Amino acid sequence: MNAQWRGSIFVFLSAAGFGVMSILAEYAYQVNVSIANLLFWRFLLAAVLFFLLLIGKKETLRVNRKQLVALIGLGGVLYTLQSFSFFSAVDYISPSMAALLLYSFPIFVSILSYWLEKEKLNKQTLGAMLLSVCGLALVLGNAFDGLHPLGILFGFGAAVFYSFYIVLGNRVVQTLPPLLTSAYISLFASVSFLLFSFAGDGLRYDLPGQAWGAIAGIVLFSTVMAIVCFFAGLRLIGATKASVLSTIEPVVTSVIALLLLGDQLSLAQMAGGLLVLSGAALIVITRSGEKKELRLEISEK
Repeated sequence: MNAQWRGSIFVFLSAAGFGVMSILAEYAYQVNVSIANLLFWRFLLAAVLFFLLLIGKKETLRVNRKQLVALIGLGGVLYTLQSFSFFSAVDYISPSMAALLLYSFPIFVSILSYWLEKEKLNKQTLGAMLLSVCGLALVLGNAFDGLHPLGILFGFGAAVFYSFYIVLGNRVVQTLPPLLTSAYISLFASVSFLLFSFAGDGLRYDLPGQAWGAIAGIVLFSTVMAIVCFFAGLRLIGATKASVLSTIEPVVTSVIALLLLGDQLSLAQMAGGLLVLSGAALIVITRSGEKKELRLEISEK
């Protein structure tokens, strides 16, 4: 098997891992696990596994003061807000809808890059953005008549916070290895969710077996395996192809949600989802053609 095929398989495994995350969250919610508790255990256990991987590979754990401050901001603030928004969206709307709304983030990345980095918005990027916007209009359709508006708001909020995380993060962690970045971001996110837990109903250790099973799945498959597989694929096929292939993630979510939860999108919503993902892929291709690759886009989800 050549490098292109192996790299593509790694990226598909990564997308599958990320794709089942919101499904597993649904199983945790069924037994009344709070979002703060769920995400604290996710990030704490993921951080432990990431640091063990780094130690096993005998890689340095050292970061300088400037990098540490940046990682605290990225993990403890921006990625915390992104994760909270996405998992809150899943609490109000279907996993399929939440995943598609999250994949509007390339639109916001392009806008933020124009605003903060003074990047030009060429015709190809604007066309891809318009394609995604039209897709979102089809996805939502009359959604406000049948879905909780807060779910839609949280879904878009997750995309916006993720965009800030990507654009600002790429300014400050270019020199750090991806796994080291993921380890520290997971660690600082866990601290934030620990504080959220104490501010709410407290941190629970006596979770039912279904909850621990969901958490284990999110940690192993939707965090550690998904990130490691993506970087393995990235080395073999490059950032652009890997990012484009990763857009199958919402498709994985929709298929598994249909099989396990009976969650089904209408034909119009499926067509809109295809437009959203096509627009996202075109934005990635256009931006990479301008040598504006974004490392952090694939370090966490």
